[in-house]
Amino acid sequence: MEAAMGLMRRIPPKHTETALSALLSLMPNHSSDLLSQVDQPLQVLCDVDCGKEFILCEYNRDADSYRSPWSNKYHPPLEDGSLPSSELRKLEIEANDIFAIYRDQYYEGGISSVYMWEDENEGFVACFLIKKDGSKTGQGRRGYLEEGAWDAIHVIEVGPEEEEDTNYRLTSTVMLTLTTNNESSGTFSLSGSIRRQMSMRLSVADGHLCNMGRMIEEMESKLRNSLDQVYFGKTREMVCTLRPPSEVAQMRMPES
Repeated sequence: MEAAMGLMRRIPPKHTETALSALLSLMPNHSSDLLSQVDQPLQVLCDVDCGKEFILCEYNRDADSYRSPWSNKYHPPLEDGSLPSSELRKLEIEANDIFAIYRDQYYEGGISSVYMWEDENEGFVACFLIKKDGSKTGQGRRGYLEEGAWDAIHVIEVGPEEEEDTNYRLTSTVMLTLTTNNESSGTFSLSGSIRRQMSMRLSVADGHLCNMGRMIEEMESKLRNSLDQVYFGKTREMVCTLRPPSEVAQMRMPES
């Protein structure tokens, strides 16, 4: 299992589904562990009851059906699917509305979904998802990418309230895939994923949504900076070393 998880951490996100399927066939006894621990690129389904798209993941799945955050119904229909309590459902509806505004401001579109459920420690867990298709045929507004996707998964474990404070534990994963194709540079593909964790003890005076929103905003800023430095920065450094710009190459040429 440890070797399988090490392999999956090194697989590009666009090949995750194929690699996971192969591992499931090789390790059927560990299927539940693999499915729960391996983050896959997010998929989207349309809620036919309200005409809105929602994101599929392990956190809104029951058997082979997925619960929509808009109608609170499973697709395909499932009679005995698990549902959040009425109080938590109200918080989930409010979170989806607020997170949609956050998504539009930071991502200029895309699809978002928020799911909540009770845990065994008298607290609850919230999952915030964002999927942005930046390709020419998707939601890309600038047209630079032939293919491109940004998948963000934020899972926050909220502990039971103790006096006026509570513990929040955030685990965030971002999967990035992009491909460019033009005459000057040819085809270039870059993909990777990054995961980080954060724990904070905060006052509940401002409400859970304010606390979780601030944590997600701070974490996404850190993840974007890390991706820029690790993936884009290192790639730029390697490309410039192997294929220096023409003016740099001319300066290196010996004089005749």
